[in-house]
Amino acid sequence: MIRSMTGFGGARAESPEGTLSIELRSVNSRYLDLNFRLPDELRLAEGPLRELIGQAVLRGKVDVRASYARARTKSETQLDPEYLATVAQQLAAARAVIPDLRAPRLSELLNGSNGAQSDASEPDAWTAACVQAATQALGEFQSNREREGQRLAAMMLDCAAQAGAIVGQVESQLPQLLAEHQEKLANRLREALEAANPGGFAQISGAELSARIAQETSLFALRIDVAEELSRLRSHIAELEHLLRGGEPASGRGKNQASAAPASAGKKTAGSTGKRLDFLFQEMNREANTLGSKAGGLDVTRAAIDLKLLIEQMREQAQNLE
Repeated sequence: MIRSMTGFGGARAESPEGTLSIELRSVNSRYLDLNFRLPDELRLAEGPLRELIGQAVLRGKVDVRASYARARTKSETQLDPEYLATVAQQLAAARAVIPDLRAPRLSELLNGSNGAQSDASEPDAWTAACVQAATQALGEFQSNREREGQRLAAMMLDCAAQAGAIVGQVESQLPQLLAEHQEKLANRLREALEAANPGGFAQISGAELSARIAQETSLFALRIDVAEELSRLRSHIAELEHLLRGGEPASGRGKNQASAAPASAGKKTAGSTGKRLDFLFQEMNREANTLGSKAGGLDVTRAAIDLKLLIEQMREQAQNLE
């Protein structure tokens, strides 16, 4: 499944202890980077949350924020007389050493009066509430990232279709390029021979001239032969479309296709789609560079430049994918 690295998800869980809210936010990152912003009372939940999110998310910088509100019962609004007596004794003992020690506030007394009895059972309950809320938030978070990933994939598929059209156009022009060069080469040979030895053209047989032209044309054809580069580009584009439509790297390709697509051949490897796409774009860019260096005409040079621009656009989009 294609997912973006940016997303948001939130959820709330209710428990006898109170209400807990969790938010998940993520941005791009080369690796998985989990950052927790939890109150001290919820620190015990960090381990289970890290395991839960780590199993679902491969890449991205994910911020996990949690907040809670305790449910107050009637007993929590009343002060325990024994507790007050204990506090008074301790305050008197402390003031014997620190005379200007202030008295505790009413809110502090209310929190402490019944808090000691409930705190013992709270950590496990809050941890369970954290996991429950995080599971719900993670579902929304993943759905959000999948929708964004599908939009990015659609844009890259459009670029891939344009790249495939450019490759097809260059393939259709290759025979014409060779024929035009053969004609130009024949004219240059005739002109050079006439300039070096006027009237000497008549002393050379048609077979000898044809052989020389064929030799020069063959050398040029080897120098500008881009059939292999075009074949590899086609293979890479096909693999790109396969990955963007939710497929995995193919493992059963034939020999020719495997040699033409080293970026994706072989056994299925673990890892994020974004990283596999990045390596695939490196291979496509290499073939486009070779195509430009071998260009036998202005049209092929322009095609190589257009391919590099499309590959760069797709690479930028792929940096947003998990």
